[in-house]
Amino acid sequence: MNEMRPLLKAATRKSDALPLNLSRRSFLGASLGALALGVVLPAGGRAFAQEAAPAIVPGTRVNAYIQIQPDSTVLFRSAFIEGGQGIFTAMAQIVGEELDVDPTQFVVEGAPPGPDYTLIGGYRFTGGSMSVRKSYDAMRQLGAAARQMLLQAAATQLGVPMAELATQPGRVIYAASNRSIPYGDLATAAAALPVPTDVPLRAREDFRWIGKPVARIDIRDKSTGKATYAIDLKVDGMLYGAVQHGVRLGMEPGALANEDEVKAMPGVHSVHRLPGAVAVLANSWWRARRAVEALQITWAEAAPGSTVRVMPADYSSEKHLADLKARTGDGLAFETHGEVGPALAGAARIVEASFDAPHLAHAQLEPPSAIARFNADGTLEVWAPNQAPEMFQADAAKVAGIAPEKVIIHSPILGGFFGRHFLYQTANPYQQAIILAKATGRPVKLLWTREEEFLRDALRPMSVARFRAGLDASGMPVALSAVTVGEGATGRWFGRTADKVDSSAVEGIAGKVYAIGNRRVGQIHVDDPAIIGFWRSVGHSMNDFFYETFFDEMADAGKQDPYELRRRLLADSPRHRALIEAVAELSGGWKRGPFTAEDGTRRARGVAMASPFGSEVATIAEVSLKQGEVVVHNVWVAVDPGSIVNPAIIEAQVNSAVALGLSSALLEEVVYEGGVPRARNYDGYPILPPDRMPKVHVRIVESGAPMGGIGEPGLPGVPPAVVNAASVLTGQRIRSLPLSRSNLTDMAG
Repeated sequence: MNEMRPLLKAATRKSDALPLNLSRRSFLGASLGALALGVVLPAGGRAFAQEAAPAIVPGTRVNAYIQIQPDSTVLFRSAFIEGGQGIFTAMAQIVGEELDVDPTQFVVEGAPPGPDYTLIGGYRFTGGSMSVRKSYDAMRQLGAAARQMLLQAAATQLGVPMAELATQPGRVIYAASNRSIPYGDLATAAAALPVPTDVPLRAREDFRWIGKPVARIDIRDKSTGKATYAIDLKVDGMLYGAVQHGVRLGMEPGALANEDEVKAMPGVHSVHRLPGAVAVLANSWWRARRAVEALQITWAEAAPGSTVRVMPADYSSEKHLADLKARTGDGLAFETHGEVGPALAGAARIVEASFDAPHLAHAQLEPPSAIARFNADGTLEVWAPNQAPEMFQADAAKVAGIAPEKVIIHSPILGGFFGRHFLYQTANPYQQAIILAKATGRPVKLLWTREEEFLRDALRPMSVARFRAGLDASGMPVALSAVTVGEGATGRWFGRTADKVDSSAVEGIAGKVYAIGNRRVGQIHVDDPAIIGFWRSVGHSMNDFFYETFFDEMADAGKQDPYELRRRLLADSPRHRALIEAVAELSGGWKRGPFTAEDGTRRARGVAMASPFGSEVATIAEVSLKQGEVVVHNVWVAVDPGSIVNPAIIEAQVNSAVALGLSSALLEEVVYEGGVPRARNYDGYPILPPDRMPKVHVRIVESGAPMGGIGEPGLPGVPPAVVNAASVLTGQRIRSLPLSRSNLTDMAG
């Protein structure tokens, strides 16, 4: 499907005409005398006419990002959305380092749509663990340019050469006369200066904030309930909306048997039919919810020829998994090295296995919501959780039937996301809010219940992978063939070409650095009937489980220790070998087990490697078995992101990723029966409880390689490390997730 491709194009065309839309906070700041460096924006927040202006180079216009207030604090507009991953703090550290402003003096908010913020290959989104690594150089240069403008303004005011001036946090210093000028006093003069280019950057050894465990700048507001999420927002005169969707995709509302009675319920404003849903608007959300749940709706199948995606009435997870497993062949090749066929034919031993992983929900804590308001000037304002403001702007314009430049997108902080807030078909409430606001002429806040969220979430795809490896007489692998079966999220939303493999369907299997001379990775594409999407670490979340678990099967078949075999096959890759040795050292030395711990439990350890999103990760898990369930006691993670901005945030992200990876390995799965997901809330979709969270030990290794991501890389190694450890205790290989499906017994004791 190509739903996102036209939206990407729409988000970039006429980019110089997109509104900057200063937030209310920015407007108030400007009215009190705060000035943006570079070009002073009008209070209305729109850029000056730029049809004849040179094309904007993303990340270079200081005024689009930095606004110095009269008190010398800095309002910074981030191209990336904060969702708990710490990006606002990282931006304050990077820019503050070169601007010479303490990160604690920053107020950071999500930037509006606009060409200044398309820092990822001409696009803009928060995902793929790309935010810091794709903007690091540009943001440093931006801060350095702003600092030089302030120095130049001070030099003019003092009548001295700029070379005689220096800065201390938030002020320019003239040591010869023991004078200093706060940045806030220089902002007006600096705003009139051109933005310099090629400004020298601070030397790494002089960093004060980059590379340091700076405290999160948003932690106080989040800890005291002052942080504002989409679910908290209100606008004057708004109606509250609740919806009831058809339980199966493709069902449309027909007759409403008790519509008049529902309209007469207290506080109800109106009842509306929507594509695939019915909505009730009322003067409170609780009243809207009670009313919509009281509706007696007759649901009908979508009309023949409809463009609506339809979930077959007989679809089940069991049938879909059986279909994936039944597919034969090697699929379309994605990666080929050497001669796999002859190497397998000449192998002393063949090892084969098939693995599978289920659909997963995002299950983030904040249920989806949106506010839509049409203004008297013909603009539409939308407040909606999102990871891609320009894409949402383009789609909102399409829904409303207006030009994109008339759509003002507000991007609040996210109450968890993990890939949930991209532009997925039928999985976002903002389109419904726009339709309802247009129908009523009133602002509408629409909030989905947890049940509606579980019904319409965009899921991680279900996948199957088959492996075949050849070992020589000494037990060393000489060939490996792998094929994944299913559909990748990237191909679904950004377009799939029939003669090319979707990289998201094979990442975590392709690109492995183990020195196996003959290898091939392929894919057999099978459409997934569900609405699928990006889930934290995307294809790595299941493919590294498939590969790294099969690796241990190869090791066992060849009578090799799995840790030592990895080390041996990484001999020509010093970065990876150093990392696996670092995680072993962190764990107190590699020991597979079984062994008896101090508390008397019989335990074992498993190891796994992963190379997601430009970073390298090695993981060891220590587990025991209790009443047929896996108990994870410790997880050790060595992560090499090349270079770092904030070690405290890295450690927090690794802990978070371990929790989610462990939850997916032990408990999580979306099960369909009759075309409908079985679970509609957390009671049917258990996630990792606090008492099952292990101790997590993190070591950061800075190899000096190009900067990698950090939000997702800690996850993929967890499921295989846990499963490899559990298999030592059970004496049997485990090839399917989650582990809660299996009653595991300690056969090694």
